[in-house]
Amino acid sequence: RHNLKYFDKMRCLRKRSAVSFLGILVVCLLFMNLYIEDGYVLEGDKQLIRETATHQLNPERYVHSFKDLSNFSGSINISYRYLAGTPLPRKRYLTIGLSSIKRKKGNYLLETIKSIFEQSSYEELKEIAVVVQLADFDSAWCEGMVQDISQKFAHHIIAGRLIVIHVPEDYYPVLDGLKRNYNDPEDRVKFRSKQNVDYAFLLNFCANLSDYYVMLEDDVRCSKNFLTAVKKVITSREGSYWVTLEFSKLGYIGKLYHSHDLPRLAHFLLMFYQEMPCDWLLIHFRGLLAQKEVIRFKPSLFQHMGYYSSYKGAENKLKDDDFEEESFDIPDNPPANLHTNMNVFENYEASKAYSSIDEYFWGKAPSTGDFYGIVFEKPTKISKIKVVTGTEDRQNDILHHGALEVGEKIVGSKKGQQCTTYLRLGEFKNGNFEITDVEHKVLFDINCMRILVTKSQKEWLIIRSISVWTSQTPNQ
Repeated sequence: RHNLKYFDKMRCLRKRSAVSFLGILVVCLLFMNLYIEDGYVLEGDKQLIRETATHQLNPERYVHSFKDLSNFSGSINISYRYLAGTPLPRKRYLTIGLSSIKRKKGNYLLETIKSIFEQSSYEELKEIAVVVQLADFDSAWCEGMVQDISQKFAHHIIAGRLIVIHVPEDYYPVLDGLKRNYNDPEDRVKFRSKQNVDYAFLLNFCANLSDYYVMLEDDVRCSKNFLTAVKKVITSREGSYWVTLEFSKLGYIGKLYHSHDLPRLAHFLLMFYQEMPCDWLLIHFRGLLAQKEVIRFKPSLFQHMGYYSSYKGAENKLKDDDFEEESFDIPDNPPANLHTNMNVFENYEASKAYSSIDEYFWGKAPSTGDFYGIVFEKPTKISKIKVVTGTEDRQNDILHHGALEVGEKIVGSKKGQQCTTYLRLGEFKNGNFEITDVEHKVLFDINCMRILVTKSQKEWLIIRSISVWTSQTPNQ
């Protein structure tokens, strides 16, 4: 009997052990399954953690995991509170998104909204929507800001071009006890992680409001008629692939996206919300979608005006020295073939001088008679021409002796086209050339334009930018 009891206990113990073992085995198999199915994601996360210390994400390592985001084209399931305004009655051309929280020092949100509207014409206002997300959990502050916004911008709210929204705290992920990347203090990690979530929720809301979306901070000043400039740039990029166009060199100010990319960007920010600051994540998002190079336009359309940061009221004196507020006018630069007989340095080819992107042509020491030629695809009426040579760090690589000429009557094959006759419009001074009212000084439709070296120089030549403004398309 004693032996039977002993064997019964042993059987029970074995059963319990077997159940425990099976339980552990099931859990292990589940984890193995997850690891096998999503191993590339887990491995990517490990690599991300290793690389964040130097802010180096390798996009190729994330191609597979990021492809999963193609399934994230739908919106995130969030309930938004409308604090002011109502859903837009129609789709616009551009949505401008702002996220704002209570600052310990200074508040620039009202000035930013004012600048957006004041720097836009009546026609431009018809094509924009401004979405302000009050992302602070202090309800009293939110109510006060809504009251101020409603009083100062009531007619814009009524006209359906200004909306103020809020996302309840319940929808936010855990913001305490996060990984301390870059040796950031806990409150800094919490601040930047919440900021990523704020922007994700804002992007998610704006996904279907317009064709394009531009991201601003809540302490920004706008250039005059910035929307017209943005439209001009977008038109000039037709047929070319891009994910992000940049209209400011600072942080996440002035970053333009196709609205159809916003859901994936929102999911991406949520996926890595605790890993790194928003502006770094935006760089990786662009790279993962196969836009490897920055496409930034000058002059900048938006300027940082805040003196105190939203993080602890710290001083933030960052300014964009490429910003121009008044009389901003992006050149037309009509389609053209570009060529030169100068000795080009590395990959600083001729096309880079005729682009509005921040790049340039660089040739080795030119000789008398060397030229940089532009052959327009169609005869063109030109109103203004501006050429800038040299850069801030290479101020001597300018065109010391040169002239600008325009021509008509094209001859030669496509690669070696040039005009039969040229008219000289003027000489370069201190490396620069600018002329206006060209259409009143040149009686023919212009087929060609060239920069001619009139005296050899030992210094190399950087043509930083060539800007051409057209007056009207001539009748063909």
